[in-house]
Amino acid sequence: MSPRRRGAAAVGLAVAAALTLSSCGDDGAGGAGGADAAGGDKKAAVATGGKDFGDAAKKTAEYGTDAKAGEFPRTLTHAMGTTQLKAAPKRVVVLDVGEFDNVVSLGVKPVGYAPSEGDAAIPSYLEKDAGAPKNVGTINNLNLEAIAGLKPDLILGSQLRAADKYDELSKIAPTVFSIRPGFTWKENYLLNAAALDKSAEAKAELDAYEAKAVKLGEDIGPDKPTVSMVRYLPDRIRLYAKASFIGTILEDVGLPRPKNQQIDDLAAEISPENIDQADADWIFTGVYGDPKATKRDTARSNPLWKNLEAVKAGRAKDVSDETWYLGLGVTSADLVLDDLRADLVK
Repeated sequence: MSPRRRGAAAVGLAVAAALTLSSCGDDGAGGAGGADAAGGDKKAAVATGGKDFGDAAKKTAEYGTDAKAGEFPRTLTHAMGTTQLKAAPKRVVVLDVGEFDNVVSLGVKPVGYAPSEGDAAIPSYLEKDAGAPKNVGTINNLNLEAIAGLKPDLILGSQLRAADKYDELSKIAPTVFSIRPGFTWKENYLLNAAALDKSAEAKAELDAYEAKAVKLGEDIGPDKPTVSMVRYLPDRIRLYAKASFIGTILEDVGLPRPKNQQIDDLAAEISPENIDQADADWIFTGVYGDPKATKRDTARSNPLWKNLEAVKAGRAKDVSDETWYLGLGVTSADLVLDDLRADLVK
């Protein structure tokens, strides 16, 4: 499995803007309220537009363990340093959807889970295999007492989400952090698997995903359509670019993007008045939260939207925000491939 390499730190979105938007998949730091100075600095550095954003996948690929399969104690190197695990973890707490997806795909039912703000539910696509994890706050407001009460033997999270809570979490249980969620999802998966002593299983899952992506690209054929990714959020409209979860999936399939989305950034931002910048052969749209709280309807009432060729041809489609944007793991990535096949292979 070749780790995805990324270029220099992304341009465009300012760190301050990224920090204002909470819990939107791989969108940003998700709020820095209550962070101490050191923790806040570490979160900002890897947020969209931060100095370490572009190198996050490369750095994460270097983390892990030298321990052989089944060997404990083992020491993990990760975004916040090193952590020793004395035995194979059995009670795992996950601090974001990406880690949730990762552990469930490896047959582990977490005992605790921190969902996105305003959404206490287990992601529907994981519900069947997830067991019954207890709520431990949200990704931006962790309930440390609830986490401690579950007596975990491993906590999985990220520097971007919870750098300011790492010291407290590591006193509760061995804690392993990736750098950030999002376009680093494959590297994060392998790091989480190394902590769980399930590296072979994770590599097999990623190999199967990549083979499926390649096959999809072959079945679509050489004349591939351009694909535009539009997401409506409460305070902005985004065209998702290369350094995003969905961006990596489209790249794996070999689907071309409009020029304004061929950037080493999370996304470009547009206004409803510029919705024609979403133009492509296919347009896939997601909505974070309540559509009425976004500018989706305003954008779609614009004649520029209605006159796009994709819209007139019925090739503008709403997709599941839960899997296409919030999933951040191999299970959701696999489901996105299924959705793409249903639309693009005839």
